[in-house]
Amino acid sequence: MATADQHTDAHDVWLPIPPDEIEGLPDGLHYVHWDAGPDYPADPARCVFYAVPYMKSAEILLRPLPRMSRVRVVQALTAGTENLLPGLSDLPSGAQLCNARGLHDASTAELALTLTLAALRDIPGFVRAQDAGEWRPAFRPALADKSVLIVGYGSIGSAIEDRLTPFECARVVRIARTARDTVRGPVHPLSDLSAHLPDADVVVLATPLTDATRGLVGSGFLAQMKDGALLVNVARGGVVDTKALLAELESGRLYAALDVTDPEPLPTGHPLWHAPGVLVTPHVGGPSSAFLPRAKRLIRDQLTLFAAGEPLRNVVATAD
Repeated sequence: MATADQHTDAHDVWLPIPPDEIEGLPDGLHYVHWDAGPDYPADPARCVFYAVPYMKSAEILLRPLPRMSRVRVVQALTAGTENLLPGLSDLPSGAQLCNARGLHDASTAELALTLTLAALRDIPGFVRAQDAGEWRPAFRPALADKSVLIVGYGSIGSAIEDRLTPFECARVVRIARTARDTVRGPVHPLSDLSAHLPDADVVVLATPLTDATRGLVGSGFLAQMKDGALLVNVARGGVVDTKALLAELESGRLYAALDVTDPEPLPTGHPLWHAPGVLVTPHVGGPSSAFLPRAKRLIRDQLTLFAAGEPLRNVVATAD
């Protein structure tokens, strides 16, 4: 890993947060602020560390990469990096792409729990009744005594289980790409998914979008879910086959709470907006008051490693 001293003629660090708002940034680097505006804050060719702006389009985020001829690190502020991978071919050999594992755990796990409770207790129905000025009491399912299946047991999946613990669930079953043991119990491999789907009352998707998970939740997956089960997606829209999910929703057999969709943004008039038994939020798992302090901490910690010539955390790809 190159240090600032090895780039005496190129040592700019591009930050999406003003550098004077991040305490503890290491000395020896020149910090500039760029949050995806039309003008660059400096010559991209001088950039050695590019912390990518948050919640901007892939087109904007990738725009400076072809000119970043000396960049060593591209640091995403999202757990998923599929929007940045197309720019990997523009990076100099050895440049590293890092994700933001851990940054969104608290916020996304909170939303997963919120969506689960809101869908089970039909909060959208009560809000509509309130809008109409009508008192409509109803008997709804509780999360207590339910079996929850978490598909994608990384740091976000683990944080979701943290928040499920006080709710007296009958069981929490964990699925990840490969099997392992945790202090809470076993994590089952993705290949065992079919054995656990039929018993789940709630299925929470928290897996990254990869070739192995794209379209994972298709007609076969959904057919194995029990009648009346709830699907909660805080992962990526592409993990779910939208057409197959719509068929199950329109039949009334399954319910869903979706923070992410395919397509996304969900266009006006799309049938998902008005499908029965679905709650949709506009990809807000990450953007909350929990984001900024954790983003600052991540950037500071990664830059401290970078300046010291130490290996960075969360490296997901390296340019050829």
